[in-house]
Amino acid sequence: MHGKVCIVTGATNGIGEVTAHQLANMGATVVVVGRNRQKTAQVVEDIKRASGNPHVDGIIADLSVGADVMRLAREFRARYNRLDVLVNNAGALILTHETTPDGLEMTFALNHMSYFTLTNALLDMLIASGTSEQKARIVNVSSVLHARYALDFNQLQVTGSPFNGYKAYCQSKLMNVMFTYELNKRLQAQHAPVTVNALHPGVIKSGFAKNNTKGIWGVIMPIFLPLYFWRITPEEGAKTQIYLATSPDVEGVSGKYFDKCKPVPSSPASMVEADWQKLWIASEQIDADRLKKG
Repeated sequence: MHGKVCIVTGATNGIGEVTAHQLANMGATVVVVGRNRQKTAQVVEDIKRASGNPHVDGIIADLSVGADVMRLAREFRARYNRLDVLVNNAGALILTHETTPDGLEMTFALNHMSYFTLTNALLDMLIASGTSEQKARIVNVSSVLHARYALDFNQLQVTGSPFNGYKAYCQSKLMNVMFTYELNKRLQAQHAPVTVNALHPGVIKSGFAKNNTKGIWGVIMPIFLPLYFWRITPEEGAKTQIYLATSPDVEGVSGKYFDKCKPVPSSPASMVEADWQKLWIASEQIDADRLKKG
């Protein structure tokens, strides 16, 4: 990975932080994307010290906000002239209804639209950095929970009372897979030297879902998390995305969904090709609307 430049979003905790550490250990230049300035700076310093790699940088962005995602892309372009690996890792399970400054439902904005906006904002750099021998790579972190729901195009953003945050999360993870497949189709059509794959990281003991502290969730989640969400360590959970970002075994492999470093079938709902394009067009329109407002 020497000479390669990598971005990891959501890299101040859990599998994102482990991924950034490992990429730095392999000699890559790593850009840690985080929301909290102090925490991001601390993680950057920790990775530099632990890896002995001075080429670790941090950029602050709230990925739920379209203008912040675009500012992140501009800052990256101002500092670097290439991008070899983009790991779209940032995401959250949000069980109460929250709205972003753009007016979007928070889960949809963070878990899906951040992937869509950031990837498209930096896609030309990825294409320019890849070669036929060593393609640039996009890695999209999804979840096995993508299979729980089909996508309702009449309600891409879950609403209603009571708010079903679990459904919003599952649908956003389905969107990650569908976005991966449609992007791969578009890259293949233009013979671009870029691969894109999605993955399920596993059920991980990390900071995931600890943000749910409001009302009854503040009582339930400390009990619920150890039972249902804390199964493997972040080090175990990060293995598949590190594999997809670095392994020569998947050089040229694209448009797949992985679990435990192996390609596996995704849900039937994720395989409807007409829906891939439909989601892409809807996301483009949402992006255009929110960036125009911003």
